[in-house]
Amino acid sequence: MPKIRGLAEIVIWVHDMDAALAFYRDVLGLNPLFPPDGRGAVFLRAGEAPVNCPQQVVLVPLPAGTEAFPQERSKRSLHHLGLEIAPEDFDGERQRLQGLGFDVRLGEHPFLPLKGMYIDDPDGNEVEIISSRT
Repeated sequence: MPKIRGLAEIVIWVHDMDAALAFYRDVLGLNPLFPPDGRGAVFLRAGEAPVNCPQQVVLVPLPAGTEAFPQERSKRSLHHLGLEIAPEDFDGERQRLQGLGFDVRLGEHPFLPLKGMYIDDPDGNEVEIISSRT
């Protein structure tokens, strides 16, 4: 049986690529790895993982006219995705995101010494920004 070494990518369907790219690249600071591929997908590096297998968030455009995702979160296939930041950056990031107008919701992991804040991307997907509790 293979031994998983890490998470390579999370692929997210998006209705509006420009809005999604502005969120993940400009607000969260993920860096594009390549020009969009033949489907229009955009690959964004998350963290400083090795170049041969970077941790990444991949944005894949839905066809025009695709219905919006259900408002009720329990009817969606993606619960949330989490991105880690350093503990010393947590409070400043919360303030920055609130200053940009995001509804920042706070929480703590139920059994690990982690704290998180939650915001929504343009499609309503919940994104957790998580760090160790200090």
